[in-house]
Order: sequence, then structure tokens, then C-alpha cells
Amino acid sequence: MKTQSKRRPQPPSPDSSPNPFDILTEEIVCKILDHLHNDPFATKAFSLTCKAFYFIESRHRRILKPLRPELLPRIFHRYPFVSHLDLSMCPRVDDNTLNVISSTWKATLQSINLSRSRFFTNAGLSSLFVNCSGLVEVDLCNATQLTDLAASAIAEAKNLERLSLARCKSITDMGIGCIAVGCRKLRSLCLKWCLRVGDLGVELIALKCKQIRSLDLSYLPITEKSLNSVLQLQHLEDLVLEGCHGIDDDGLSTLDQSCKSLKMLNLSNCQNVTHTGLSYLINGTEQLQQIILAYGSSVSPKLPKVTSDLVKCLNAYSKLQSIKLDGCTVTWSGIKAMASLNAPVEELSLSKCLGLTDDGLSFLVQSHKDLRKLDITCCRKITYTSIDIITNSCTSLTSLRMESCSLIPKEAFVLIGARCSFLEELDATDNEIDDEGLKSISRCSKLSILKLGICSNISDEGLAKVGSSCSMLKEVDLYRSVAISDEGIAAIGEGCPALEMINIAYNDKITDNSLISLSKCRLLKALEIRGCLGVSSIGLSAIAVGCKQLTVLDIKKCFNINDNGMLPLAQFSQNLKQINLSYCSVTDVGLVALASISRLQNMTILHLAGLTPNGLAAALLACRALTKVKLHASFRPLLPQSILGYMEAHGCVFHWRDKAFQKEMDPKGWKLHFGRSSSEVP
Repeated sequence: MKTQSKRRPQPPSPDSSPNPFDILTEEIVCKILDHLHNDPFATKAFSLTCKAFYFIESRHRRILKPLRPELLPRIFHRYPFVSHLDLSMCPRVDDNTLNVISSTWKATLQSINLSRSRFFTNAGLSSLFVNCSGLVEVDLCNATQLTDLAASAIAEAKNLERLSLARCKSITDMGIGCIAVGCRKLRSLCLKWCLRVGDLGVELIALKCKQIRSLDLSYLPITEKSLNSVLQLQHLEDLVLEGCHGIDDDGLSTLDQSCKSLKMLNLSNCQNVTHTGLSYLINGTEQLQQIILAYGSSVSPKLPKVTSDLVKCLNAYSKLQSIKLDGCTVTWSGIKAMASLNAPVEELSLSKCLGLTDDGLSFLVQSHKDLRKLDITCCRKITYTSIDIITNSCTSLTSLRMESCSLIPKEAFVLIGARCSFLEELDATDNEIDDEGLKSISRCSKLSILKLGICSNISDEGLAKVGSSCSMLKEVDLYRSVAISDEGIAAIGEGCPALEMINIAYNDKITDNSLISLSKCRLLKALEIRGCLGVSSIGLSAIAVGCKQLTVLDIKKCFNINDNGMLPLAQFSQNLKQINLSYCSVTDVGLVALASISRLQNMTILHLAGLTPNGLAAALLACRALTKVKLHASFRPLLPQSILGYMEAHGCVFHWRDKAFQKEMDPKGWKLHFGRSSSEVP
């Protein structure tokens, strides 16, 4: 604003006391607002301080994320300089809304997110793109209703640089051709799951949009015919070909182009590509930094195992930093070849890799001592030996994922804490870690993500040490870690003020005291306490009052939570977007109270004994922002069809479940969930 450095004029008011804010220039006030942009409550409080601040905040605001489309008319005039508009919380956005947007912010709008919106057509898009000539980013993911007419409207956005059309399944090559001709400045394009787009459309993009840096062609029915043109893109850095089953070795062998600028290649689920085809595809790619070859060999008899032939394709790439081979079968020859790579590999993902043993992994990590991220999830042949070598060789690890490595003993976890002090993420789900291991890991003061689900050997003693030492923790998972009680959770609540997510589901020692302790975590956004029979509305009320940024709440099978817990949620948890109430003791009164939460989008309501069709209907009508509701099928014939039609017309999707009442989950069910056979369950 041109007047930012000027002193704000104040009308004379001899009877009023001096306002200390009067001495601040508009420029200084805007600087203050810059530091508040991540806290909507702080921004709102600021704007309500006085009329002058209200005026400045309205002119300073550049980013808007309205809760409902009906709120748009009242904010059009208040915020005249919006450049980034996120409508992902508005399921119903029609052409009229887009028309008003395009006329209000035609001089300022640069990006718009319509990824969860429906009901607009090519006419509304045409108005948007014709009037808002400054648009550079548009997200139209999931717009399955859009056809080639909409694509021709998108082509009017001459300055567009980033476009996402994932799952726009009705757009064909003709529509993509229009976009290619009209949007010559495109730098990033996502066509994932656009199943009617083939070689012709991709070729047109490659021929017309020469500035493309990122191209996602996942699951498109394309062949090598379009890849020749794609590889000619001189600025292409990221290419995603996941699930492109039309690409095979024979076709790749005909390629006569190479992409020297390519930095990332994703060939996951490309079942018909072997090391032979890969060598043709990346030939001459001098800048390659990341390659993803996940989930190929395990599903295709044609794709070979990770052998020396496959890895030798990567020998020439001295800048390679990340290799992801999740779900593949590795061989000793492949391990030796990877160990000999002359590249600064910092990330190695071997999740669910069959054939990975101590000998192979130990040999590999000793050759790549600069590893920062290692994923060995579900590598069930790994033992203490591997962890000893890993922690001794890769002391700079920041992320270690080792879920369900069932042969690793508890002693190995002591090594992790003692040797990997830079660790920021540890996934030890379903492992033998105990309190001594936790005490050692507490030395990792930068730890922000700690997953300890299904760890029956840990107790409050170890968790308390983590709580007192790892103050940067943001995410903690204690799912079914049944020895944890209120004492351990109290240590987390007291020592981890940055906590944003915690899962303490199915822990029968957890009571309201745990929730009262967690209420001190003001930044908490996600809380899962399903199956915690010792919690009640008292504890939930404390969470509602203390954790006002809560967005996701799962209280399924918390039988002692009733309407008394819903009322504080309705009053204080205005950021709540998703809630699972199944099997709780909530009645019509509590559900209707929840309906006052303006951001609430997703509700799961199964087996609420106190819920009636009338109460459910009233709650549904009051929830203006709902996009997804899971209900028991028995309610379907009891609800007026007019109400269901009204909700669906406003963008709400109903999922009907004919699920019998379940008192408790099979105690062995989680073992099956994590991929163990019944014979392995003790």
C-alpha cells in the first residue's frame, strides 16, 4: 500500500484517554500482522481491537480460507487485496460464486484452490480465468464433473504456471490440447488418474509448454510415444510415471532423447519396466538426485529383483541422494552394487523389502555413512547386528523408520539413543523397545516424531524421561501401548509444549487425568483416544477449553463421554474439522450442540444409542460445512429424503455402513492388521 509509512489519522476525542497504539504507523502495524498470519485467533483479536486495526487488517490480508461459500459475500468488500483463495472447505461452489470472485479480485487473485469443491461448470471457470489474468496457480483435483469444455476455459489463463487436474477423469486429449495451446507458461502439471488422457495429450503438453519443471503422469494409459517428447523438455526436473503400465522395455528401447535436467524420477508400480528399460529412460540424465522404484518386483513376474544389473543403471549419477525401493525383493548382488555407488546417498527406503538381511543391510550402510533417512519398515529378518552397524556408521541419521522389525531386541534401542543424537523421527511401532531404550532415546533432544504403538514393554518410567528431555516433540503415537498410564502422559503434557498430535487409543489405564495433562498443550491439533474406557466428559471438557486449535478428534468407544462433553467442544473447539463419535453416549442434544462448530466437515456417527432420526436430521441441517458423514444404514429410511437431497446438493457425501454393534475389537486383530499371520500371534 502506498500509504503504509504514513501516520494513521485519528479523530479528535478530548474525552477519551490516550491510546498508545496511536503512535504506531501503518507500516509498523502491518509488520505486526505479518507475525500473526499463522494464528487465526490472534489475527481476529487484532482486528477487533479498534476500528483502525480492523481497517488495516482488512487491507493487509492476502490469504483467505473461508469456511463456507455463503460467507463469501460479506468478505468480498472487507478484503479487497486477496491474492490466494483456498475454497477447500467449501464443497459447494457454483458458477455465480466464481463470477463474483472473478469480478471482486480480478486485479489481485494469483491462486485458487477448488480441490474439494463441486457444482461449478466451464461457464464459471471461463469467467474466472478471463477476468483474473494474474492467476498463476489453480488446483482442480477431484473435479470429476469437468469435461473438455472446462479445459478450454482453463486455456484462457495465459499466465498459469501451476495446474493440478488429478482425478479429472472426464477430460480427454482434446481438452489437454486446449490447455497446452493456451497455457504456455506452465511449470507444474499434475494429470494423475486422468484416465482419458493418452499419448496425444501428453505430447501436446510437451510440445507447447516448454517451461515445464514438474510433470505427474501417474496411471495414465500412455506409452513410449509421448515420452520422447517429454524427455525433450529442457527444464524438466520431476517426472512421475507411477502405475503407467503401458510403458515397457521394448518401447523404452526406442527412445532417442534424454532429459539432462531431470532430478527426480518415479517409476513405482511400473510392472513392465526392468533394468533394461530403466537404463534407456535415464540415459544422459546428468542431474538425477532421486529415483523411486517402489512396489514393482513384488507384483510382477516380469520385473526382476533388485540385482546388480538394476543398480548398475545408477552408477553414472554422482548426484544421486535418494533411492526408494519399497516392496521390492533385494538380492546380495543388488546390495553390493548399491554399496559401490559413487553418490552422496542421504535417503534410503527399503520398507517391506523381501530378502533384506543383517549381512546385506550392514554392508550397505557402512558404504553410505552420510545417510540421513533410513526406512526398514517390516524388514523382519533384521536383528541387533544391523542396528549396531547402522548406529555406528550413520551417526547423522535424522529419520529412522523400523516398524514391525520383530527380531530386533530391546537392547538395540539403547544404541539408537546413544549414537544418533540428531534423530528427529523414530518409528518403533510394534517392537521390543523398553524403558531403557526410551531413556537412551531421550538424549535425542531434536526428536519431533515418536511412534511407539503396540510397544508392550514401555511404561511411564521411560515415557517420563522422554517428556522431560524431548521438548520439541510434535507427534506421539502410543496406540495399544497398554502399560502407559496417566503418569507418563502427564510428563508429555508438561514437557512437550509443541505437541500437535497424540494417539493413546485402546490404553485402559488412561483416565481423565491424562486429558487434563494434555490440555496444557495449546498447539494440539489431533487427539485419538478411542477405546479409552477410563475417560469421560470431564477430561474431554479440559481438552476443549485448553486446546483451541484441535482439528481432529476420535473418541470412538469412549462410553463415558456424553452430552456434557459435547457442549464444551461446541463452545471452545471452533477449529474442529473431523470427529468420530461412534459408540459414545452422546444423544440428540450433544450432536445438535456440535452442529454449531462452523468448521466441522467430517463426522462418523455409528451406534449412538441416544440418537433419534429427528435429532440427527436437526444436526445435519445445522452443520453448514459438512462434506462427509458416516452413518448406520438403519437411519437411511428414517431420514426425510428432502434432507438428504438438500445435504447432497450442498456437497455432503453420505457413507452408509451396515455394521453390527461391536463391543470390543479382537485383541489379536491388530496383529493381523500389521501383516502377521495367525500362526505368528502369541
